[in-house]
Parts: sequence; C-alpha cells; structure tokens
Amino acid sequence: MAKFLLWLILLILCWPLAFLVLLLYPIIWLLSIPLRLIGITVNAGLGLFKALITLPARALGGGR
Repeated sequence: MAKFLLWLILLILCWPLAFLVLLLYPIIWLLSIPLRLIGITVNAGLGLFKALITLPARALGGGR
C-alpha cells in the first residue's frame, strides 16, 4: 500500500517519471530475484554454522 501511495505522489509531482517507474519496476524486480536467492542461501548457511557451533553447549544443557 505504501508503494502505491508513494507512486501516486510521484504521479502528481512528475507524471513522466511515474510512468517510467511503472514500466521499469517489473524489470528491476526480476533482476533482484538472484540477489534474494543468494541472501536466503547465505542466511541458511550462517544459521547452520551457528547451530553447529552452539551444539555442544546445547547438548550439555547450557543453552537454557
């Protein structure tokens, strides 16, 4: 909803730029998909690393 309201404000202030944004948004969204996948992968890898590092403490009951 916020993106739509910001676009409406941009439409009022500068309509050619608003239409350019409207045309380029799907292209930018498609280009950002690989970056999101990389972020998900890195986050999962760091979570696994954290789980492996804290496993001995959790196994001994120190993680309460």
